[in-house]
Amino acid sequence: METLHLLVVDDEPALGAAVVRVLKEYTIHVPEVDLTVGYGIVYVDTGEKAMEILDDSAPDLLLLDHKLPGISGLDILNYLSDPSLDMLTIMITAYATLENAVAATRRGAYDFLAKPFTPEELKATIYRATKHLLLCRQSEKLAREKRRIRFEFISVLAHELKAPLAAIQQYLDIVRTADPAVDAGLIRQLADRSLERVKGMRKLILDLLDVTRLESGQKPRQMIWVDLLKTAALAVENMTGPAEERGITMEICSDGPICVFADPWEMETILNNLVSNAVKYNVDNGRVTVTLSVTQHFVSIQVSDTGIGISSQDADRLFKEFVRIRTPHTDRIAGSGLGLSIIKKIAALYNGDITLESIPGSGSCFTVTLNTPMGNIPPD
Repeated sequence: METLHLLVVDDEPALGAAVVRVLKEYTIHVPEVDLTVGYGIVYVDTGEKAMEILDDSAPDLLLLDHKLPGISGLDILNYLSDPSLDMLTIMITAYATLENAVAATRRGAYDFLAKPFTPEELKATIYRATKHLLLCRQSEKLAREKRRIRFEFISVLAHELKAPLAAIQQYLDIVRTADPAVDAGLIRQLADRSLERVKGMRKLILDLLDVTRLESGQKPRQMIWVDLLKTAALAVENMTGPAEERGITMEICSDGPICVFADPWEMETILNNLVSNAVKYNVDNGRVTVTLSVTQHFVSIQVSDTGIGISSQDADRLFKEFVRIRTPHTDRIAGSGLGLSIIKKIAALYNGDITLESIPGSGSCFTVTLNTPMGNIPPD
């Protein structure tokens, strides 16, 4: 439970004592922020004493008498005109006129409580003010978090794009001064490298769009029956060229067709990313095995390789966005650092998850579990 600090300022000691008595054990729960709060109450009977407290530390809530001897409630409101103060003021007065309410509101008061008031009226007013204060704080917290994430996102994106752009610029500078008649081979080589860099940047942009659409819920989903065995075969076929160049063998293990009720793009994305990574991070003459199975209510997609593996410390970070483990073995391998985080987000849509078992130097095994309707024979 959180405690909010409430300062009560009124020149009637009996009223001040009554407010303390009513609110000292009063707690409220605000479900919108899932928070229960109580109140730590300080009572003073003059504006001068209130000013001393306000100068030292502003409370969360201020219950302020409109008419005080010496410094008045409106004087204090004028003093508290700084919009950065994270505090709400409730005016209390025996003169509940429209003019007084307008004057207090213009000076920053949140609410108005007319004397005499009942304990229920006091609690209702305090509840409204507390809820408003907590929701405003939550909104500001979310806004700060949004700004922080946006800054980190732009920083990482700029870092990921800066290196390939610098390389392309360097290649073009060389091409510009090269003699086509003499350096034709070099020019072709630099053009190929530039195109490879452009391909990497394009994949990064497309992966970013996929992440954004998944998180925002704006990517349309087409839920139909999907044969995972056929999807896995296509993923393996897509990587046949790069695998054959390095002598990597690929196989699919399954008892037969496994039909799941899912979005085809999501299933293709899971298998394409896992198989692609298994080839890219494998060793020459290695092996990639795709295993499809059904366990109770879950379908399991398992992709294992005989590649470079990863340490347990690095594995904990692997499913976060833009995370790429930099080692001498991975520096030359292109990637956006988004593929595994996309898989994790897709698995969550099916109340599933992705896990990793890996031994450095001996390979990795990624397992995606999905909780979705399934069958062994695709329906007609």
